[in-house]
Amino acid sequence: MVTEGRALKHVQVREYVRSLVAGAAPGSPAPSERELVHRFGVARMTVRQAMDALVVEGLLERIPGRGTFVARPRRAATRLASFTEEMNRRGLLPESQTLLARREQAGPGVARALSLTEGDSVIHWRRLRRADGVPMCLEDAYLNEILIPGFLQAGMPTSLYDALDSRGLRPTWAEDSITADVASEEEAELLECAPGAPVLRHSRRGLAEDKVVEVSRSVYRADRFTMWVQLGQES
Repeated sequence: MVTEGRALKHVQVREYVRSLVAGAAPGSPAPSERELVHRFGVARMTVRQAMDALVVEGLLERIPGRGTFVARPRRAATRLASFTEEMNRRGLLPESQTLLARREQAGPGVARALSLTEGDSVIHWRRLRRADGVPMCLEDAYLNEILIPGFLQAGMPTSLYDALDSRGLRPTWAEDSITADVASEEEAELLECAPGAPVLRHSRRGLAEDKVVEVSRSVYRADRFTMWVQLGQES
């Protein structure tokens, strides 16, 4: 029942803010998080989650050092975003810590996802991703080494998508799947949450045109992250 109550408060905050800014001119200020915390008597994280929804939706935008404002209308869906880009868009400071970066032999699942033969060489890059200094996500990325020769020798980049972009291989579309689960003991230790805490498991198969360049498996803290997907009708 606690979870349902929190979810209801999040919806109440979101729809309250939506009603306030509906029809407002782009650039108009949105209510502050402090004001919303006081008005609804909820935790700042609940307010942040509600505001995140409206930012990702495109109704609001955050300007670092200034605040949150009514956004200009979007005319097209945003491109496939990396973790760094997504956190920046939400007004959070992204950080990454490499836990593992090595060459491995592809297991059956990774090989199938990357359209390789089992045992082919792949690069396995594991990172702990933080937002505003708090663990947000544990990510395992697998890359087709043939497409990115010298990747490990060049030193690990700050952004995977920027590194792929420099090689003309930034994913232009992806196949994603999202499931609800609970954190294992290892995941809980790294994400600084309790074992068995709710998490979101996000799997991605990223393609640059018809080339599969990335397969990733990410575990997000469900109390820190809301997954939003923008959909629309084809023209």
